[in-house]
Amino acid sequence: MDLKVFMDGNIYSVVVTKGVLEEGKSFYTKMDQDMDKGWMMSRDWVENPTQLQRCQIAADRIADSIHAENETLTHLMVGYILTRMDNVQEVHIDTDGNMMETQFITA
Repeated sequence: MDLKVFMDGNIYSVVVTKGVLEEGKSFYTKMDQDMDKGWMMSRDWVENPTQLQRCQIAADRIADSIHAENETLTHLMVGYILTRMDNVQEVHIDTDGNMMETQFITA
């Protein structure tokens, strides 16, 4: 599975194997448990993030991991989005300070 990541005028095509998706299941469950407690999204505290907001949080982590050249984290965060959003093909990450402006394109 792959996801096109649009960020800072660049396009990244991130391919995630089924193995990563399988191995990441417990990691994704832990992420959801952490987000169940609420999450700071840019300047706003969100008590109970929606599925869209959870994917926006993961996309924000993708931006960080790409900048840090952390391929493992990039693949895990892309895997999270792919397992939580049906037919997602692209993510357009807002890097201007408002992660709630990050958008997803589905088929």
